[in-house]
Amino acid sequence: MAEGCTHDCSTCSENCSSRAENLKLPANAASAIKHVIGVVSGKGGVGKSLVTAMLAVLLRREGYRVGILDADITGPSIPKAFGMKNVEIYGDQSGMIPAASKTGIDMISVNLLLGDETKPVVWRGSLIAGTVQQFWQETIWNVDVLLVDCPPGTGDVPLTVFQTMPVDGVVIVSSPQDLVSMIVSKAANMATMMNIPVLGLVENLSYVKCPDCGKEIKVFGESHIEEIAQKFGYDLLARIPMDPKLSALVDRGMIELMENDYLDEAARKIIEKLNLQPAE
Repeated sequence: MAEGCTHDCSTCSENCSSRAENLKLPANAASAIKHVIGVVSGKGGVGKSLVTAMLAVLLRREGYRVGILDADITGPSIPKAFGMKNVEIYGDQSGMIPAASKTGIDMISVNLLLGDETKPVVWRGSLIAGTVQQFWQETIWNVDVLLVDCPPGTGDVPLTVFQTMPVDGVVIVSSPQDLVSMIVSKAANMATMMNIPVLGLVENLSYVKCPDCGKEIKVFGESHIEEIAQKFGYDLLARIPMDPKLSALVDRGMIELMENDYLDEAARKIIEKLNLQPAE
């Protein structure tokens, strides 16, 4: 706490522990949330929502109760991956009941609240951040793990998530391009500034495997993800290839039927890092 603290965080620029605690918002009174994990990226188009969906599927297969808060308000894609279309969201004075996928993964997303999923969300930053807070406070979550799919970058929404939710850690998603190496560093530095643990890095679009000879072809050039992981002391959780079968499942809304081991080790490490108890 800074000397001469007035206890009014709204007028203070100090990044102290008291400020961080004062900005935290309580979840819905009827909620029961054990752990919150943010999935972030420094830029768009690297597969952050894909990683969120895959982790949710794997954790659910382990028997954990899993929820996804789709905080990418202007680019929500989580419902599409799970085939959630024309789903009604119910609620009363106590709060909203999240929609449930076929395997029981709870989720809330703007696209579940819009009558037309192609309708653009043309909102200013303050309204977008406020919507994320509403998803946190007005949804009744009963989960072991809540995955928050953040929009790309280091702007309003990631800041809102980091400051107002009890985030246990973040997973940073990247791709192999040289530019992304710099962007990943920005996301990593933001997590450090906000005192949020980084659970590890996931690189998507790492390579494509030749169906004939099995050779790994580096479509975007050589990866630098290992150098970044070593630089910051993070675990490299996984490298996901370009897989047409996986893409087809997402397009058909059948991500829960995926049959690959790309994130198996990542899910195992996250379970260990969070000390998740065996699912009941």
